[in-house]
Amino acid sequence: MDRNKLWRRYQQHLCVCPEVGLSLDISRVPFTPAFMKKMRQPIAKAYDAMAGLESGEIANPDERRMVGHYWLRSPRLAPTDAIGRQVRKALKDIKAFAADVHGGKVAPSKGKKFTDVLQVGIGGSALGPQLVADGLGTAGDKMTVHFMDNTDPDGIRRVLAGLRSRLKSTLVLVVSKSGGTPETRNGMLETRAAFEAAGLDFAKHAVAVTGSGSKLDKFAKKGKWLARFPMWDWVGGRTSVMSTVGLLPAALQGIDIDAFLDGAHDMDHCTRGHDTPRNPAGLLALMWYHQTKGKGGAGGKSMVILPYKDRLLLFSRYLQQLVMESLGKEHDLDGKVVHQGISVYGNKGSTDQHAYVQQLRDGLNNFFATFLVVLEDDVEGSARAKPGNPLEVEPGVTSGDYLSGFWQGTREALYDSGRASITITVDRLDARTLGALIALYERAVGLYAELVNINAYHQPGVEAGKKAAGDVLDLQHAVLEALAREPGRLWGCLELAESIGVPDRVETVFHILMHRAANLQQVVRDGDRFMHAD
Repeated sequence: MDRNKLWRRYQQHLCVCPEVGLSLDISRVPFTPAFMKKMRQPIAKAYDAMAGLESGEIANPDERRMVGHYWLRSPRLAPTDAIGRQVRKALKDIKAFAADVHGGKVAPSKGKKFTDVLQVGIGGSALGPQLVADGLGTAGDKMTVHFMDNTDPDGIRRVLAGLRSRLKSTLVLVVSKSGGTPETRNGMLETRAAFEAAGLDFAKHAVAVTGSGSKLDKFAKKGKWLARFPMWDWVGGRTSVMSTVGLLPAALQGIDIDAFLDGAHDMDHCTRGHDTPRNPAGLLALMWYHQTKGKGGAGGKSMVILPYKDRLLLFSRYLQQLVMESLGKEHDLDGKVVHQGISVYGNKGSTDQHAYVQQLRDGLNNFFATFLVVLEDDVEGSARAKPGNPLEVEPGVTSGDYLSGFWQGTREALYDSGRASITITVDRLDARTLGALIALYERAVGLYAELVNINAYHQPGVEAGKKAAGDVLDLQHAVLEALAREPGRLWGCLELAESIGVPDRVETVFHILMHRAANLQQVVRDGDRFMHAD
């Protein structure tokens, strides 16, 4: 390897956004000038499509709605004055509510001040806020934020048990656009039961973040909850972290939400231009296209996210939803079956070097890596030794020096083995930078979707899964009713399925019975037969 040649390639292709203190290095992706020339027209078309998106064109034809997460940090870009006013009012209301909570004006039913926040939500209503809370939280936070993001009874119990005596000073945010998401509804009901068991008035601890007129909105209004905050149909779950969904818990935690929005706003400015060498989102989308051959995982490679910062551990989980839910599509915009998508996985450096980097270097070359590097070792407000004078673990070497050495060494080892990588470097990790990183990937996903001719803003597969789950629960009612009609009878799965008219659903009947019997819920198991529990 000619290192001087590689250095010149690095200098030639480095993209710097000084407004947000971020640089993008694509020099370790083996693209050629011919590739960039070939993609000049497609990426220009993608830029135009994104401009249309921001101006309010219908971006999700399935639901006839706009996609406007960019307006959350630039209300002036909203296609109507009404939308701009809604965004500004929501931000103002969030700040006022958080100030009232911190000052004790909004107080719990028993106690002087709220100390903890429990956010009940799933998917986009949890992943983004979790990333922000973990990535920016410090020992000096005004409140501690917890999340209930599944319908797993044991997981729910663990969250509630972790709050213990602080339940009386816990503010609960229930987040669901439709108000009918089963996982969120179940978490809310379980949480309300825990409050009631502790002799607490749940309504005086509860806040709804939901669509206007939704089931949850009506429920909260009737129950006289503390407050209700809006969710809009033009903000998708996976791009909702800069809406009330993410800003409310962040403000309560004490995070600078203005800086968070400003970082995204400035990154939008960096990535809105059509000069590709200066547009990090355009370059990211092109590198993804180069590595996937424009065919996603079917024809190319997975995306491995390697953040060399503990606080960015959840970034790969966040990107799994943003990238995979946006790009994982069966059909393109012309209705052709394409099975697009890019698989995303990752943990953190240097932990990864003791885990799966072995395969990345020596195993299947079916991925491209993205290193996320933070130059400043400490986050402002976090507990640290002596600023500017860190502990030396060896003469002239700090723990941060080791971390820097590890990412550089891993990057070089991968390159030597013919593995492609991208490196994103930021000066520091703060609210502004995290906002910029999220905005960078939001734009890159939209541009890549245009390059491969798919709709990044709908998710028919998710809805299909929800419908299938509902069908299983409907079948469960029929199974239990059949057992209850003959309480002393032992049933085989096949005969029970036939008796309720679903002979082709025997396996589903079996799993229903096994689950209910294991939890002693109306079903008793005797070998491979089942009966109603008297």
